Amino acid sequence: MYDLKEKPQLSKLFGTDGVRGIANSELTPELTFNLGRAGATFLKGRSKRIVVGRDTRLSGDLLESSLMSGICSSGCVSVNLGILPTPAVAFLTRQLGADGGVVISASHNPAEYNGIKFFDRNGIKLKEEEEEKVEELMDDNILDRPTGKEIGTIIDGSSSIERYVNHVVDTIYGDLKGIKVAIDCANGAAYKVAPEILSELGAEVMTFSAEPNGVNINDGCGSTNVGYLANIVKTHDVDVGFAFDGDADRVIAIDERGAFVDGDFIMAICVAHLKELDLLSPNAMVTTVMTNIGLDRCMESKGIEIIKTPVGDRFVLQEMIEDKIQVGGEQSGHVIFLNHNTTGDGIITALQLLSVIRDKEQPLSELAKVMTRYPQSLKNVMVEKEKKALVESKSVKNAIIESEKALGGDGRVLVRPSGTEPLIRVMVEAKSEELAQSLANDIVSAIEKNI
Repeated sequence: MYDLKEKPQLSKLFGTDGVRGIANSELTPELTFNLGRAGATFLKGRSKRIVVGRDTRLSGDLLESSLMSGICSSGCVSVNLGILPTPAVAFLTRQLGADGGVVISASHNPAEYNGIKFFDRNGIKLKEEEEEKVEELMDDNILDRPTGKEIGTIIDGSSSIERYVNHVVDTIYGDLKGIKVAIDCANGAAYKVAPEILSELGAEVMTFSAEPNGVNINDGCGSTNVGYLANIVKTHDVDVGFAFDGDADRVIAIDERGAFVDGDFIMAICVAHLKELDLLSPNAMVTTVMTNIGLDRCMESKGIEIIKTPVGDRFVLQEMIEDKIQVGGEQSGHVIFLNHNTTGDGIITALQLLSVIRDKEQPLSELAKVMTRYPQSLKNVMVEKEKKALVESKSVKNAIIESEKALGGDGRVLVRPSGTEPLIRVMVEAKSEELAQSLANDIVSAIEKNI
């Protein structure tokens, strides 16, 4: 996480997924106002409309009012969509012909955090260089301040959510009658639309964590806390479970036995099915460097090219757009089906997986055998400052080299600073769980000694 209390420096305010911090302490109303004003000024085009959506956090009201005031101060109209998933904002930005969109959410982070992320008029998250331009505008004291009839207004856009619901329903053919689904809405942005969409398609739905109170978002639930949902699926007559994160741009599946099915497996199942149907064109998919080696091996065996990007859905999307690739995503469950939306969409991803279960008439546990997962050890080291310098220090580099030697080419090591949190992430994949854990611990030790 970046220290937002200080005056933002170029390229230091935005992380890999917008601006995040503790609401009203790091991410203040004043900062949010300036972000709204600068962002709207940068995005402003013919329509002079910016759509705004948020998740269920208590701080959403505070930041929403500040952000929309900043948008109005730029001379733009702020279209208030209310509480809805991040992918809905991306979709409605295009559908409503707006100049851009803004989401107020900190995704899977605890309730005290919040964040701001921008979409351009095509529903695509801003590139790094575009975020830098927004930051430059925040440092510019000569931005226009319209007066009189040129001042922007706030209008209610909450009825537009039906456009998103109808679009998502239409992303699969047929219905889902006869399939029993349990969903964990993380007490977040999906709490209304996810049950509505699945029910409309005829699925029998059990809904959990769909009573947000402003402070229970992601609290022991959602895509980063799937234990409760896994137990529900395992002990009840349920075919599959889905756990969304706070803003519903990602999802983790649970098979009928209660086993965890992450984004790598979801992509493997869906892409392999598209290939079987001769609907995968081009014959490729996009993932990040965090993808399990098992997915690489799976795609290789099926003659499907796998293209790697740095961690972050914006990098995945950029590669997908450039090469016109249909499917891409991350192990975290952030999966993009470019034919249907310009960002990860947990509900669309769930529907794509459900359609494969329906078409192949096989349980998810059987479908997941398409890929063999390499044991993976993922550890986070708390680091407040100098994350990059620590990763590049001599002793940490030596620990990485020694670990790679121990793997002998059958596994991999990845050490990287988090773009959104004060962490260094250490990931080791190996033929055995014990080896992966041991090597990851060696690298963590080297980092902690440097701290």
